[in-house]
Amino acid sequence: MSDRLIVLAVTCAQLGLLAVGGVNSVIPEMQREVVGMQHWMSAGTFASLFALAQAAPGPNLLVVTLVGWQVAGPAGAIVATGSLVGPTSLLTFGLSRIWHRQGVGRWRDVLQAGLTPVTCGLVLAASVLLARSAVHGAGTAVVLAVAATLSLRGVLHPLWLLAGGAGLGAAGLL
Repeated sequence: MSDRLIVLAVTCAQLGLLAVGGVNSVIPEMQREVVGMQHWMSAGTFASLFALAQAAPGPNLLVVTLVGWQVAGPAGAIVATGSLVGPTSLLTFGLSRIWHRQGVGRWRDVLQAGLTPVTCGLVLAASVLLARSAVHGAGTAVVLAVAATLSLRGVLHPLWLLAGGAGLGAAGLL
């Protein structure tokens, strides 16, 4: 196994164990690692892979598969995905057995209530990081503001917003 695949496997395993609330909560750290530290791709490429993963049907973790593919081809896709879900799945299986054996208790309610704002904060940080990578001028800033507003208000399905942005980009307006 090449050094690149080993680093990819370790990185994805660590990210998987930190992904409280899903993969989107570790997007900032993933970008820091693959763009800033390893220099495997640009911030724009990372943002494009994230957008592609969100537009595709399936789980949020598709971004990891695409990042792995970009880094090391098909082997990278397999290593990244397996490393992200493998250790986390084993840990979740073990902890869920303990969780259900303990029954109902105040400590469980407190723990669950504490994890909700942490998850929301991590997902918000991912949104801000991706927005910074996507804005390259006044036009993209306006499109981001409109898309965020429409998305937060639930006016349009996110796929329509993605299609609109892609259309503007294809037309050369952004």
